[in-house]
Amino acid sequence: MRDDDLRSVCFLTLDALRAQHGDELPYKDVLARGFTWRNRRVPFLNGQKGIYRAAAQTGPAALSVMTSVNSPYDDEETPDGFLYAYRAGSVEGADNRALLEAHHLQVPIVYYVGTRPGRFHTMYPTYVAENLPSERRVRLEPGRRTPMGSPRPFEDVVERRYAVVERRVRLHQSRFRGIVLPAYDHRCTICALREERLLDAAHIVGDVEERGQAVVPNGVSLCSIHHRAFDQDLIGISPDYDVHVSRALMEDEDGPMLEVLKRFHRQRIHLPSRPSQRPDRERLAVRFERFSTAG
Repeated sequence: MRDDDLRSVCFLTLDALRAQHGDELPYKDVLARGFTWRNRRVPFLNGQKGIYRAAAQTGPAALSVMTSVNSPYDDEETPDGFLYAYRAGSVEGADNRALLEAHHLQVPIVYYVGTRPGRFHTMYPTYVAENLPSERRVRLEPGRRTPMGSPRPFEDVVERRYAVVERRVRLHQSRFRGIVLPAYDHRCTICALREERLLDAAHIVGDVEERGQAVVPNGVSLCSIHHRAFDQDLIGISPDYDVHVSRALMEDEDGPMLEVLKRFHRQRIHLPSRPSQRPDRERLAVRFERFSTAG
């Protein structure tokens, strides 16, 4: 009645898809294909509603829940997990019963969170840890895999809260990436690389600092190597949108790989077409001062 074998196949298939496409999975052509279980195609989620129990299941508990980019419900993050709202209507409705059965049976589910239209960040195994009927919400909590691969809830409070923080950080990164990369036409602002699997959204001012909000003017789209160099102050971007390479790198002659960085010295970055999405010059000035001091 728990559908443990079906859930395991679902999780293993998501593992493979994330290895291929990254943490942020596209719905079209990836999630929409579903997974194969006992020669049947099983959808990962229902793109039209949040709580999903597959027709192939024999047990009563939901397989997944989903928060869309423009969700009408009051889902929110807390230090202890994610609050997820019941579906509108009677608590005895089929979807709400499936959600509450996941709590009753303590089965692992998948939590899909929309980061931008058609893209989902996946969190699994997730457990419906607490029912809050007066609020018409439940609290979702991350779980873990044992060495044998079976999902389990976290029993240690410190370990659980650490897992919550880790997943919240990854979710924020996915959401930030989801707004920054489209602004830059899905290419690196320095080298114009368009391979999305190698692109990151880099904060200009760190998200723990003042003015470090997760907004497009506080971000730049960078490929993996330029992101790492930017974070380490080996390259900087001036308030005039010019790339600067550190003196140490410019004087180094350690092979052709350095040319990936050095060749862009004093070149102008590729900017978003919308002026409102371009890097904030004041934030760049703050970051460039740090680069200049480090250099």
